[in-house]
Amino acid sequence: MNKRIFPTALHGSFFRGGVNRVPALAGAIVATLLLLPSSGRVDADMVGEARIIDGDTVEIAGERIRLHGIDAPESRQTCSVVGEEWRCGESATLALVDETTGQPLTCKGNKRDRYGRLIAVCYAGSEDLNAWMVREGWAVAYRRYSKDYVDEEAEARAAGNGVWRGEFMLPWKWRQTARQAASR
Repeated sequence: MNKRIFPTALHGSFFRGGVNRVPALAGAIVATLLLLPSSGRVDADMVGEARIIDGDTVEIAGERIRLHGIDAPESRQTCSVVGEEWRCGESATLALVDETTGQPLTCKGNKRDRYGRLIAVCYAGSEDLNAWMVREGWAVAYRRYSKDYVDEEAEARAAGNGVWRGEFMLPWKWRQTARQAASR
């Protein structure tokens, strides 16, 4: 009894040569898998219209992206200028919205953080948005992870841009304080 291994619908041009082509396909799949990085790194370029989550996080096509090397005030964080409180976290978010409105972003990264977000440098045209946020004083260089934007931070501090025009708590310290207060 001569039974076909594959249903008739699968007997397209690929299977006309018989089962002999299946090992070739399997070999190609194995070779492709061996070429993939095994270090947990992800090479990803995301391009498209972005939704701004906060001053250091954007979303493109459902992919959350954390801006590499910077830390912006949290959305609920406040700062002060001459004793007057202002919502610097909200201001940082709005600054990024204003800078990116109407422009597709290109985000280039190859790592993920502990929350699964792609860590990337994002561009609006040729403008490095990570550097722009720090240079304008809406974020600080996140030295724990990178020293890429230390010069931009020094420039913002000297000019009194953004959060540097008054007093503020570094974003990572503010998060730590907020977590401690919540656990009490």
